[in-house]
Amino acid sequence: MLQAGTVILILKIAVVSVTGLLAASLTALCRGNYRLHGRINIVFFVLTLAAVLGLEVIVNVVAPGLLEDHLARWGAQSALQTHLWFSIPSAALLLVMLPTGLRHYRRLHIAIGLVFLGLWTGTFITGVFFLPHGAAP
Repeated sequence: MLQAGTVILILKIAVVSVTGLLAASLTALCRGNYRLHGRINIVFFVLTLAAVLGLEVIVNVVAPGLLEDHLARWGAQSALQTHLWFSIPSAALLLVMLPTGLRHYRRLHIAIGLVFLGLWTGTFITGVFFLPHGAAP
């Protein structure tokens, strides 16, 4: 049986993992290896998109209401709302960042990238530290 805490824990692991990729991408960028930066970003994009789509399938098709019930038992509905304020815009920016990077629209890509980094920081903090993944009290 699918449990909300398990879904949240898997998503936390995914967020931490892709954040490691993001750090590797930024390291490559700082070292001037733009090609590696771009390749890592493609992997980051694909994995993040897969996680978002997988979550949407789980919470809207496979087990509707699963997360809402779990978060209600924890009293953590506002934590999800705060997380979504960061994660939805950051996911939307990914859809713009990938093509601007691939097309070498450097100024636009950098500007959007800085906004994305701020939003991703909020996504990471709220997703990893605010959302409960254990058994409900």
